Amino acid sequence: MSDNRNMKIYTAKELYERLTQADECVWIEAKGEDDTSESLMESVCSFSNESGLGGGYILLGIGEDKKSKDDRFIIEGVKDPDKKQLDISTQCASMFNMAVRPRIDVEQLDGKNILKIFVPELPSQQKPLYFQKHGLPQGAWRRIGSSDQRCTEDDLRSFYLDDSSFDSGEVKRTSIKDVDEKALDYYRMLRSRVNPEAAELKYDNKELLESLDCLTENGTLTYTGLLMFGTKEAHRKFCPLARIDYIRVHGNEWVQNPDERFSTIEFTGSYLLQLNSILDAVRSELPLNFSLKEGQIQATTTPDLPDRVLREAIVNSIMHRSYRMNRPTQIIRYNNRIEIINAGFSLKDQEFIGNAGSYTRNYHLATIFHETNLAETKGTGIRTIRRLLSENKMPLPTFESNRRDDSFTIRLLVKPFYNEDDIKWLGLYERYDFNKNQKEALLFAREVGAVDTLTYSQMNLVSLTDAFEELVKMEQAGVLVQKGRTEEVAYYILATISPVNIPSSNEISPVNIPSSDTISPALRNRIEKLGKRPDKEDVRKLIIELCKEAPRTKKQLAEIFDRDEEYIKKFYLSKMVNIDLELTIPENPTDPNQAYKTK
Repeated sequence: MSDNRNMKIYTAKELYERLTQADECVWIEAKGEDDTSESLMESVCSFSNESGLGGGYILLGIGEDKKSKDDRFIIEGVKDPDKKQLDISTQCASMFNMAVRPRIDVEQLDGKNILKIFVPELPSQQKPLYFQKHGLPQGAWRRIGSSDQRCTEDDLRSFYLDDSSFDSGEVKRTSIKDVDEKALDYYRMLRSRVNPEAAELKYDNKELLESLDCLTENGTLTYTGLLMFGTKEAHRKFCPLARIDYIRVHGNEWVQNPDERFSTIEFTGSYLLQLNSILDAVRSELPLNFSLKEGQIQATTTPDLPDRVLREAIVNSIMHRSYRMNRPTQIIRYNNRIEIINAGFSLKDQEFIGNAGSYTRNYHLATIFHETNLAETKGTGIRTIRRLLSENKMPLPTFESNRRDDSFTIRLLVKPFYNEDDIKWLGLYERYDFNKNQKEALLFAREVGAVDTLTYSQMNLVSLTDAFEELVKMEQAGVLVQKGRTEEVAYYILATISPVNIPSSNEISPVNIPSSDTISPALRNRIEKLGKRPDKEDVRKLIIELCKEAPRTKKQLAEIFDRDEEYIKKFYLSKMVNIDLELTIPENPTDPNQAYKTK
């Protein structure tokens, strides 16, 4: 702690005198009783996060008149200090990603009750503190001068790349007695396979733990020591939510079924000892590939998903997760895929995941995995996964880094694309001349339910710009419908399509015009001659003439042009209203009977 002034306990009177003499400062904040609880909690968050400050004081019951040059701070008092203390304590315990325990005292100034709140700075391993409802980065605050300010991306990076990583932090009340000797023996065996002459193999247990930064000078375990070598009992006592859950979901979607939601196996104890058990549980349910090579008498059965891919993905989740967050790593097995979700967003931008180099949250955990050959060398894990999947003709992995929820997900499909069923299904789209990347996007959307620009980029190893352009072309062709968009990605689902609606040649013939719809022969002839990828301006002109003959609904127009309703609305109707077209029910634009007529 570089600033020791807050080691002294100040009285409310001393703090108030400093306010009147020198205004608010980096470590004192005045709050009137009418200030919002959100504002108060922002100051709690700021003092908890600000590095080297040591914490800060909040004086609740001191109002501020910013227009007054003299006596700017007014002693208002707190009417019900007991209730206010309870409210603040409850909010500090529930509003953030971890409970905060400030010291709250009731003192008097000019006969009025004032709450003096001291908020200590959090240890670096527990930062950043943030509002749960806002997530990261919006929910994290820091103290700049005399104000509370939202954290930037650079602030977050500095928190997570602090030299004293979380895994080196001390776990109080632990000792070498909490170490599982079987885990130490297993480490020695793995290490000797990699380097039989490694110096640490000659150490006794205490020396070995110290050399791995698993045991402090005080004799307590670090988080590395507890997580890698701790007994199951120690894990349950000191870090119960650092466990790994294997969850089996029935089907391809997460459905909250009250009768049979899912089945779960919880793995707790030394990561070194649990890793093979986790792999066995997941591996046992993977679809198998039967093969009989030339010269062999007996067929072999191996999973389509390579074992090394599974191991690397799980080990990566252990090494890179944020142990600041109290929630388990989840390995979710759907019928068609595996999703591994761990706390802690990617420190590397999503677009560059898999490129050379890495940012490591937990240096000491990672070192143990690397030195025992349980993980690839630094920065090569994702590239290894991609290489192995490619060699086995499996879909490449996709990732999702969520800063708001502070989580990271890797998704692995468990069977290769282009089996007999896939090829038959893709036949519905053969007239669209899609390239291989676009076809795999269709298969992915079919399997998972949606595809987005980032996923397309990761699956096909193309830029985000190329991914966006190719997905837009598929949307314009009417086979995808955009269902959402953020600053980074656009999300698409498959449009409703059937063999009847797919062009069988370069001409749309016969056009899918309802028999009850009255269209003039000349106009009908022009529509029937449209190519499979008609010029947008030609379609716009036809819509104008169609709606001039008679008001048409969105559904009618979609049927006429063999396109999805949302596609017709997005690319034509929404752009033409108030310019070329007008609504038949203008007072209610969303009326189910809404139709369009030419102005």
